[in-house]
Amino acid sequence: MTHQPSFAHAEFAAKKKITRREKFLTRMEEVIPWKQLLAVIEPFYPQGKRGRPPIGLERMLRVYFLQQWYALADEALEDALYDSHALQSFARIDLAAEGVPDATTLLNFRHLLETHDLCKSLFTAINADLTARGLLLREGTLVDATLITAPSSTKNQKKARDPEMHQTKKGNQWYFGMKAHIGADRGSKLVHTVVVTAANVADIAKTAELLHGQETQVHADAGCTGVEKRAEIVALERKLDWQIAAKRGTIKAMADGAEKEAAQAVEQAKASVRAYVEHPFHIVKNIFRHRKVRYRGLAKNGHQLYILFGLANVVIGARTATA
Repeated sequence: MTHQPSFAHAEFAAKKKITRREKFLTRMEEVIPWKQLLAVIEPFYPQGKRGRPPIGLERMLRVYFLQQWYALADEALEDALYDSHALQSFARIDLAAEGVPDATTLLNFRHLLETHDLCKSLFTAINADLTARGLLLREGTLVDATLITAPSSTKNQKKARDPEMHQTKKGNQWYFGMKAHIGADRGSKLVHTVVVTAANVADIAKTAELLHGQETQVHADAGCTGVEKRAEIVALERKLDWQIAAKRGTIKAMADGAEKEAAQAVEQAKASVRAYVEHPFHIVKNIFRHRKVRYRGLAKNGHQLYILFGLANVVIGARTATA
């Protein structure tokens, strides 16, 4: 998809300050493997042989990524594209010659991705590109999960909560929603596996699904204590070095002295490695602002999480490349 900026755009760009948003979008323009991602969707995208010609595939993918980066609903994204020159430029939209894709078009594109399970395929294509660039090493895996809340109110048309979500207690606080379980590369912090469940599913129950099969070492928090004895792990018939955090009470109960200090030093070393798994969560929840589910049901939200963690990998890969 070629992009020829108009004279108005060129004049505007020459007079204004380059914002952080523009810097971010320019960097994403450079590092996203557009060709590979478009090849994933193209076989399923309408060819325009009947009815109104569809909007170009690359433009729709760019607009879809903008929606994920800035946590915008379909209608809000349509308005933002009209308001922001930076978003227009990234989406390759010239308002002097064409309009912005409306909310219904954005909805239909998202449904296309969900129907053909293309979000997971896009996630896989992004990781394949990162692997080819030598960023995804696959020697060690960090496993963890994060809670994503869902509306707990029953003040809706069906007078009910989302039946696929569930409540769980973390510390002294109750949460209602879902969990995103991830397996991340120990060296690069890149996410290689995503599993979505209701919030009440224990982290340890999904550990086996978060392994890609090539790692020799696995790091996890105290919630996975005893994981190596579970049937699904034993069935793998692979020798793994499990670096599981000790429970806080176990260390606290030890008598003061050299043995306790040594145990604390070991746990601190484990924690310093395990902390890398928080980077993808930070990007998704704080930078992309995905703290609450947007849709009903685990399937729709699972599709979105594949895209969000795929785009988080792009951000992490871009930082690694420039480090």
